[in-house]
Amino acid sequence: MSKIKVMDEILANKIAAGEVIEKCVSIVKELVENSIDAKSNKIKIDLINSGVDEIKVTDNGIGMDSDDALLAFQRHATSKLLSDKDLFNINSLGFRGEALPSIASVSEVELKTCQKDIGTKIVIKGGKLITNEKCDARVGTEIIVKKLFYNTPARLKHLSSLYTELANISEFVNKIALSYPSISFTLTNDGKVLLNTDGRGSLLKVINSIYGIDVTKKMIEVSGEDDEYSISGYISLPEVNKSSRNHMVTIVNGRIVKNLEINKCINEAYHTYKPDDRYPIVVLNIEVDTSLVDVNIHPTKQDIKFSKLEELKELITNIIIKALNEKILIPKMEEKEIIPSVNKVVVETEEIKEEKKYEEVTLDLDYIKEETEIYQEERVDNKKVPVMYPVGLVRGTYIVCQNEDGMFLIDQHAANERINYEYYYESLTNKTEVVNMLIPINLEFPSNEYLIIKENLDILKDMQFDIEEFGISSFIIRSHPIWLPKGNEDLAIKKILELIVEKEKNFDKQRFNDRVAATVACKASIKANDNISIEEMETLVNRLRQCKNPYTCPHGRPTIIFYSNYELEKLFKRAM
Repeated sequence: MSKIKVMDEILANKIAAGEVIEKCVSIVKELVENSIDAKSNKIKIDLINSGVDEIKVTDNGIGMDSDDALLAFQRHATSKLLSDKDLFNINSLGFRGEALPSIASVSEVELKTCQKDIGTKIVIKGGKLITNEKCDARVGTEIIVKKLFYNTPARLKHLSSLYTELANISEFVNKIALSYPSISFTLTNDGKVLLNTDGRGSLLKVINSIYGIDVTKKMIEVSGEDDEYSISGYISLPEVNKSSRNHMVTIVNGRIVKNLEINKCINEAYHTYKPDDRYPIVVLNIEVDTSLVDVNIHPTKQDIKFSKLEELKELITNIIIKALNEKILIPKMEEKEIIPSVNKVVVETEEIKEEKKYEEVTLDLDYIKEETEIYQEERVDNKKVPVMYPVGLVRGTYIVCQNEDGMFLIDQHAANERINYEYYYESLTNKTEVVNMLIPINLEFPSNEYLIIKENLDILKDMQFDIEEFGISSFIIRSHPIWLPKGNEDLAIKKILELIVEKEKNFDKQRFNDRVAATVACKASIKANDNISIEEMETLVNRLRQCKNPYTCPHGRPTIIFYSNYELEKLFKRAM
């Protein structure tokens, strides 16, 4: 007797649901993408209890007739992929025909849809058809999903907390709104509006709806193209950064995608402009021929493969670096409006935050653009750092400078670190003089580290170190490049050898030089609480002004902060 049997369709759909439908956000994603594919320009997502009790998606798309409405719940039934040739030219967000049957197999689904004069209502429970009848005619589709995973309790048990489920949905809707600024999106939870975009086609206004005016003013528009790719969007000034990579949004042909190489490329383009553990806000729209990308590698369709990835990474890097180099990146301190209250502790609840976000949508786009242009015009100048004059030192750490525009605070260690970093990095990439040591340095290492250094002696010799084995597990260094900090040669050499020991498998000379320059610069720079004279301050400021990137230390901390005359007067109530 045969042991292999064909499983019934409901069971197959439940298995598919394990791949396609993992959380509440998975359902929202599939339904919203269907609405977009149906050419909707207005999509409303209403949640009850973070979507666990109910998810309703309403659109004004082309709708379906009665036959298609029923057929849509059959597995692999789709209007978007008709032959194997279409796999190489996918233009829709959905194409597998698995989403609706998978959702219906683990929940209760009610669908109302209409193309012309007569609407269709279908109710399916646990994959079984309950109702198929005519209903009111409202062009578009409304689909309600209730009691998610009611018939698969093990999966229900593994849903995240209500807050996490809602956060995931909100994150997805924010990103899809960024992908389609010409579509109006509304997201509510228990009747409270979380997001509302107007669908007028302005990406900047969608950014404002999500992040608010303070962030919007600090976004830089970028664009560029080559033979294969066309890129447009916005990137944040380095001072605007987040603790998570989730705010780096890449959109390929209208599809939100995740590609670790692209995210890494974006982050590295900001190298030394911000701390390594902080990430910029970036929205990049990438247009490319569909034959050069493959989205059919995971059920979520968020992973993507590029045929010419290196060309894309180079284009992204050049676009971001060019945009940053064209801006004055000195953070400007701005006084926040504080509303005084008597004997009252203000707790900003989720409701208050939501109301604030919703109100921001009413801001006029022209106002946003005007504010952005004003903010950025203040930063555009032929010289990256204006002429300024030191007048003192605060806490032995912060140099106070002034000019006709206002007051500057300079972190003396960060500034000196930037100066030294650029000097050492330039020295590492060009041959320099060599210093012969009167007393050679003898360094001993554990056997494992000794073997690694021995294997990489060519790197050190290329850096102009005269180094060779000397006895058991030790090396002798007889000469070194002239750029090593005087008085700290031993310490600098030890730090460089530590970096050799930590060398990555895929060695990158440029990245290694960067780490060496940053490490040596830190050790060679003025420290906090080192009191320096006015003349030394002037020298430091003038040298900082000559740097390629004078705004941050090599670790991404700011070197300069600016207080305008107006902001100073506001602080002291001289200006209102």
